[in-house]
Amino acid sequence: MLDAVIFDLDGTLLYTLEDLHKSTNFALKKFGFKERSIDEVRSFVGNGVKKLMERCIPDGEANPDFSACLAVFKEHYDCISDASTRPYDGIIELLEKLNAENIACAVVSNKYDTAVKQLCRKYFGDKIKIAVGESDKVKKKPAPDSVLKVIEELNAHNVVYVGDSEVDIQTAHNAKIPCISVAWGYKDIDFLKKNNAKCIVNTVDELYCIINSYCS
Repeated sequence: MLDAVIFDLDGTLLYTLEDLHKSTNFALKKFGFKERSIDEVRSFVGNGVKKLMERCIPDGEANPDFSACLAVFKEHYDCISDASTRPYDGIIELLEKLNAENIACAVVSNKYDTAVKQLCRKYFGDKIKIAVGESDKVKKKPAPDSVLKVIEELNAHNVVYVGDSEVDIQTAHNAKIPCISVAWGYKDIDFLKKNNAKCIVNTVDELYCIINSYCS
């Protein structure tokens, strides 16, 4: 029987792209860097906000203004992180169903930890048992450390991982658990297939059916 489902956050449970885009350009503009389109930001997300800004700023982390620009991004994002953010249609109902079936739900994200906890608390409350983001305490995805830590805390033995990117596919592989890839996130189906996605779902209802198939 399935014990738990671990979800990615951005592009999987929550649509966050517009707020990430706003904070990215706020920080870039402040330092005189070229602003980025929403499609560029979409292509840059998945490895945490530090990597997002590294991909946006000329010379990346080697730029002398990198750390200050990243700090401005985080400060701005903490203030507006829920301005346009919303759960994808059907996600709240999915979490309610899984909780009712005693399947623990958790989040592991490469977004920094304070934002992950804040957003999960606001949108999901106690429907998410554990929410873990990027910190200096554990290696970020695709390292399996954060996922394995959550599995241990949940005392779970049969777990699936749900995400929208190649990072999630690699993370699940490294943690030796199945991965379900969602097609409504920030990477398209062709990209997911090229990055070894074994199971891709197009709707939340389809996701629920696939999760249930692991329960039998």
